[in-house]
Amino acid sequence: MAPPRILLCGDVFGRLNQLVKRILSVNKSAGPFDAVLCVGQFFPDSPEKLQEFMDCIEGRSQIPLPTYFIGDYGIGAPKVLLAASRDSANLGFKMDGLRICDNLYWLKGSGKFTLHGLYVAYISGRQSLHGQQFGTYSQDDVDALRALADEPGIVDLFLTYPYTTNEWPSGVTKGAVTSNIPPGISDSSGSDSTISELVGEIKPRYHIAGTKGIFYDREPYSNLDAVHVTRFLGLAPVGNKDKQKFIHAISPIPASTMSSAEISMKPPNTTLFPYKVIEETAPTNQETKRLSDSVSDTQYWRYDVSQKRQKHGAGDGDKLCFKFVSSGSCPRGEKCNFLHDTEAREQYMRGVCFDFINKGKCERGPDCNFKHSLQDEGEGFVSRRSGSQNAKSSRSKNCWFCLSSPEVESHLVISLGESYYCALAKGPLVEDQVLIIPVEHSPNTLSFPSESETELVRFQKSLKMYFKTQVKEVVFFEWIFKHGTHANIQRAVPIPLSRASAVKQIFILAAEKMGFQFVTIRSGNDFEGRKLLRAQFDDKFSFFYVELPDGTILSHAIEENEKFPAQFGREVLAGLLNMADRADWRNCKQSKEDEMKVAENFKNQFKKFDPNQ
Repeated sequence: MAPPRILLCGDVFGRLNQLVKRILSVNKSAGPFDAVLCVGQFFPDSPEKLQEFMDCIEGRSQIPLPTYFIGDYGIGAPKVLLAASRDSANLGFKMDGLRICDNLYWLKGSGKFTLHGLYVAYISGRQSLHGQQFGTYSQDDVDALRALADEPGIVDLFLTYPYTTNEWPSGVTKGAVTSNIPPGISDSSGSDSTISELVGEIKPRYHIAGTKGIFYDREPYSNLDAVHVTRFLGLAPVGNKDKQKFIHAISPIPASTMSSAEISMKPPNTTLFPYKVIEETAPTNQETKRLSDSVSDTQYWRYDVSQKRQKHGAGDGDKLCFKFVSSGSCPRGEKCNFLHDTEAREQYMRGVCFDFINKGKCERGPDCNFKHSLQDEGEGFVSRRSGSQNAKSSRSKNCWFCLSSPEVESHLVISLGESYYCALAKGPLVEDQVLIIPVEHSPNTLSFPSESETELVRFQKSLKMYFKTQVKEVVFFEWIFKHGTHANIQRAVPIPLSRASAVKQIFILAAEKMGFQFVTIRSGNDFEGRKLLRAQFDDKFSFFYVELPDGTILSHAIEENEKFPAQFGREVLAGLLNMADRADWRNCKQSKEDEMKVAENFKNQFKKFDPNQ
């Protein structure tokens, strides 16, 4: 499959007609391209350009390609962005852009999302301590990106606006070939280093910035503690008088699909890491308070603990440091503006969701693998939750998969047994993807009582028979996260019969790219295979396994510091089926009405195979 083709653009300044004309021209001569990413100021810098800008926003002229922008300030920005924020389609957890109009999306605050297989991270607007609603980012957004640096996977593209006006990240030209540095560009010793610190932690393959008024394609540089290089691109404004390059085309292969040898290749002109290294210091007991409160936000990375932290006697402005809570240390030490709270750290170590600790709620939905209730001492990551009946009831109410929970998507349930039930997947890879879920609140299917295996295997056999009538085979896989609360990943993904023989090889190749080898289990029947699988499973580690159409089971125990993508199984099958754009379930969401229609149709067809009929 060909790699995605992306156009990068500098400050637009509201000149959408000129941008659209250039996109159409480049797309015709060198396309087709998949998307446009804009950095720097997007909105007009003068009232005369507002009408041209609003013609696109209000639909009188069209934007030809999906276009994403940061730099959410300028004339007309508050009106346009406020309307977008209030749009019901933009509410909730949306790191992949708030829709402004057809083919135009606002990347708000900071975040990370998948675009045609590429991991894109961003920080939007200008730095501010005063909490403006639009056009700025806060310390919350900066710390969100620091947290992203700890997540598995390499960030392909990082979009930034400078921390201070007219400054690129401090140190970007250090070590670069002097003759290639544009005239007038120099690093100021007094400039803020926040962006360069972020780049050093995130280690993107491409770092793209605008606002300097010129084009600069820096030589690639090596990263610390990473094998891949980073390329910095500074882009000029649209329609600039000096005719500096304002649009640049790239076609990067997603890092997630590259081999170790490919990702570690260094061009001959690679330079050393240009930015200053922050020395790690031990956290102190007395932490500083955050400088100011930011506007409340519905996105995931918002460190508002005003509700949850009352029991610790903290004020409404107190914030938790994700670095400290998740790892026990923070490289910023005394400079950190967030709380290094040991009790929060203990709750996190017992498997409690960071958002739940911080805000008293979690907006990640079915993707969250953590507990949504405070845990007593002794309740670890994979405990069977043997606490009080009230605690168990509370967990069930907060669990997306407990049938007694008000959060459960009951319209997706297609069959109900004694120990397990089947439901269609939300945001499925393929329309008839099925989940086999324990009725009891259990972290995985391998720690379930052995007598429940009979019902699980019966569900698997029924699904195999059903899909065989459609000339399909079924792949079952489970990702057991040691922080997990309720098993929901005994996924049954139907694939065309013609692709069944390739499943084993593509999983093995994907494992090699990740740097590990599967343990292979072969057995005469399903019961024996799962018995051997149980013998391998150690609840002190996360664990992944996949059951192939020929009965072979591939398994892998994830080491403590090993980075393993939670969506590994889905991503591999998305590649097998040439559906890379559906690797993320959030790209595949359906309306509730559509989900109900699909579920009803599935139940009617599955009825004669359903073991509980």
